[in-house]
Amino acid sequence: MTRTLLVAGTASHVGKSTVAAGLCRRLTDADYDVAPFKAQNMSNNARAVPRADGTGFGEIGVSQYAQARAARVRPTTAHNPVLLKPRGDGESQLVVDGEAVATVAADAYYDEWWDRAREAVVTAHDRLAAAHDVVVAEGAGSIAEINLHHRDLSNVETARRTDADIILVADIERGGVFAAIVGTLDLVPDDLREQVAGVVITKFRGDRALLEDGVQAVEERTGVPVLDVLPYDDPGLPEEDSVALPARGERGVVGDDDGVAPERTITVAVPRLPHVSNVTDLEPLARTPGVRVAYTPLDADLGTAGLGGRPADAVVLPGTKNTVDDLLAAREAGLGDRLRAVNGPIVGLCGGYQFLGERIEGADIEGTGDDDAVPGLGLLPVVTQFSPNKRVRPATWQLTGDGPLAGVSGSVDGYEIHAGETVATDGTVTTPFTAPDGRDGGELGAASGLVLGTYLHGLFANDAVREAFVDATYASAGRDRPAAAADRDSPYDRAAELVADVDLSVVGLDDT
Repeated sequence: MTRTLLVAGTASHVGKSTVAAGLCRRLTDADYDVAPFKAQNMSNNARAVPRADGTGFGEIGVSQYAQARAARVRPTTAHNPVLLKPRGDGESQLVVDGEAVATVAADAYYDEWWDRAREAVVTAHDRLAAAHDVVVAEGAGSIAEINLHHRDLSNVETARRTDADIILVADIERGGVFAAIVGTLDLVPDDLREQVAGVVITKFRGDRALLEDGVQAVEERTGVPVLDVLPYDDPGLPEEDSVALPARGERGVVGDDDGVAPERTITVAVPRLPHVSNVTDLEPLARTPGVRVAYTPLDADLGTAGLGGRPADAVVLPGTKNTVDDLLAAREAGLGDRLRAVNGPIVGLCGGYQFLGERIEGADIEGTGDDDAVPGLGLLPVVTQFSPNKRVRPATWQLTGDGPLAGVSGSVDGYEIHAGETVATDGTVTTPFTAPDGRDGGELGAASGLVLGTYLHGLFANDAVREAFVDATYASAGRDRPAAAADRDSPYDRAAELVADVDLSVVGLDDT
């Protein structure tokens, strides 16, 4: 009989995704056949994967993609059957079984789509349960949202339908962890309260002995055991959403703990778009020794965005869930002129690629003139024509090595999630990619000098591409690149090590 573990939380961003990924790898290494699952996710960080029914490709949240990798199974849309991708103004794109089916406000989702979403969740879980020994399900937000209990797919519905053993995750870094645990256990529905097998406290720094009195008091008050206290650690798994990014108008830097002297580092500036998506594209750069990724306000001075007030050495424009509104915001902030003053590489990914062109046509927006054509930032001679058709698929392209990636060739892997087609407007642009399906030129990407745009998400996860980009940035900055540090262990193995002492005997799983 298949067992389901539900990794629920006292709040958002408490470490559920990391705990779930760690348990996937730990149980897989113990010879269980494991699958991850999240009934309903809300994230603009998505990956393209095969549909569970074998009819093409669809989208799932990046955390379930990572958890499938941790479980050593092929990611499919069954691992995350319902995905909400926020667009702003209270609306989200609704993705069911990997396919975008509507753009909905919260009330319309619950009134018009919830039954279909629940049906997709039931079908997906049944498919996984029929093929695996253990399903490690991740909850969403807090399991104690009493206003949502009657329509909570990821927590309440999953727990009830699967009779899941619930592991409650609580984050001590935020403070008030014991109140969060007791309050959550008090507010969950009575039947689910009986399914809670134990608590895991995350993100602890310091001497574990200092917690013993509080742990004992919580166990005595609730009758629920604390299964482990996890130290603060970042295994390197992709972020599920933009909670970890700085707020709009604020600056934040990641990648500053690798021991490289500040004067030998480079700074890659990432303008903080209002509807930024797929920021996981930047994580491989942030983990590269000597590279600092600085998320900057749209109107920030790129001439002082680096460490110590130095200029930014390179810029990456990320994807966006609302291309037109974000492009208008970038133009209003004068981003195009500041980009032209950057001496190093400039890369636009997906929506960021569309930004770099001359214009976007068919935008269907009032007040922009020229038959709904929105002027781009004008750094690449390309034009994008919007289309209702969305391309979602994994991709393996051939790299020709133009632009900032000069001298690099071979295969690159990633995925496409975009609407619209881009074409070059003159012969000065070079074509850095070709695809097996015959597409080339602006359809895949374009380069001019040190400016590169592409629809390939996951570009920097390719070692050769990342190394070429970093080398080009160091060269244009006039600095010597430090020697590469030893590679870190697999993030999935590190996550498994983090949860290695969580007592799973309480849920009847023996992985000794």
